[in-house]
Amino acid sequence: MPVAAAIAPGTARDQGEGPFAQLILREVILVDGTGSPPYGPVDISIRGGRIDRIRAATGPDRLTLDADGEERVLTGHYVLPGLIDLHGHIGGDEQGVPADYVYRLWMAHGITTVRDPGCGNGLDWCVSEMRRSARNEIVAPRIVPYVFFGQGREAPMTTAEDARAWVRDAMKRGARGMKCFGYRPDVLQAAFEEMRKLGGGIACHHAQLDVARVNVLTTARWGLTTMEHWYGLPEALFDGRTVQDYPADYNYFDEQHRFTEAGKLWAQAAAPGSARYEAVMKELLELGLTIDPTFGIYSASRDVMRERRAEWHERFTHPALWAFFTPSKTSHGSYFFDWGTEEELVWRDNYRRWMAFVNDFKNRGGRVTVGSDSGYIYKTYGFGTIAELEMLREAGFHPLEVIRAATLHGAQALGIDAETGSVEVGKAADLLIVDGNPLANLKLLYAQGFPQLAADGSVRRVGGVAYTVKAGVMYDAHRLAADAADIVAAAKRERGIDRLPEY
Repeated sequence: MPVAAAIAPGTARDQGEGPFAQLILREVILVDGTGSPPYGPVDISIRGGRIDRIRAATGPDRLTLDADGEERVLTGHYVLPGLIDLHGHIGGDEQGVPADYVYRLWMAHGITTVRDPGCGNGLDWCVSEMRRSARNEIVAPRIVPYVFFGQGREAPMTTAEDARAWVRDAMKRGARGMKCFGYRPDVLQAAFEEMRKLGGGIACHHAQLDVARVNVLTTARWGLTTMEHWYGLPEALFDGRTVQDYPADYNYFDEQHRFTEAGKLWAQAAAPGSARYEAVMKELLELGLTIDPTFGIYSASRDVMRERRAEWHERFTHPALWAFFTPSKTSHGSYFFDWGTEEELVWRDNYRRWMAFVNDFKNRGGRVTVGSDSGYIYKTYGFGTIAELEMLREAGFHPLEVIRAATLHGAQALGIDAETGSVEVGKAADLLIVDGNPLANLKLLYAQGFPQLAADGSVRRVGGVAYTVKAGVMYDAHRLAADAADIVAAAKRERGIDRLPEY
């Protein structure tokens, strides 16, 4: 049974120039997403939505403009591949925000591809938005729908054939893959086998309710594409235990309890260098697993006051989203009922251990990607993706490794790297253009910029993505951010408030 959408689809595209017969971006510094260092100035020629040529901006071989071509002189600007967010929920009945608000914030941050893990508005809605975006009918990133396993079924799946039939139907309707939380192992394994047979991808959040039977080693052996968050990984590293050290009064449905105890998980995993650690690391690498850690979405667990008062909330966080963030027994991720110093200290230690594993995995050749999971836990769309870049940097990634994780590695995980993910001749023109060097300061990519002391002693706000190019259509990213801010302001007026409520 199809799932009813909780929100309206995106409105018709009302901005953006192109695709052009020819567009030349002049005198830019290029970070191509492959891990190679920046170089430039170069000129980049785009024809009909694809990168046509890249050449030095000076000398006899400089690109010439066709009679019907256009050019933009962008001296000093850096050009990167458009960012790819592998964990981007478009929103739904929980958040209560319009699709246009989400899309504009993503595009304002240079995000040109988003995987929707779950398709919370229903698979048919998500596939329709994917197709409309592909035709440039809406202002939105490319959308890759990974439908939630079992969505639309009124009865649980109890046989392998139930699972296979569900997968066949989902793929026939346009899904590009599925997301699961866990399930009875024989049923879930059948779904994996059918999805791989049909060429779809699989993402898994190994929830505690099923992880004792199915952790990331299990699903990686079945052909898992990406593991989401941390769930299932420390459990695979258990040595001398088989289940998490749950207190006797633990209740998974009490989210403060759930996330307090989750912060203790990495301390229960095998230590780096131990036999168990090395065996698990080796097998995951051999199996080709991709880790999509989503570090940022849990960062309030280590400093809730900082996340709650992030400087972009007042202008860019929708009041419906803010209400969803308010501590609540019923809103998922709003688990700060009585969150204090002791819980935060545990989570800071948890992050150190978790980040060390992910960095080690990357250093040994494993693929790590960027996923934000924004729309929960004080993370606003777009801003959460840039925060994830900063957290990969904190984990030990070189800035070029951060950008590669957010671009080429994301495209590879989705199987679309022949089309997008790096700035190379022949690929789609999916680009992020910023005035300044984001490798020196990732904060340049936040839509509201950041304050900087000028030579004359004044404080000015600098940064924010200047332009986002998706499939050759060039958008003013500052205008997109302003559009999102206008949506927020209108929602406040509708509610008769000037500011987000404090608590």
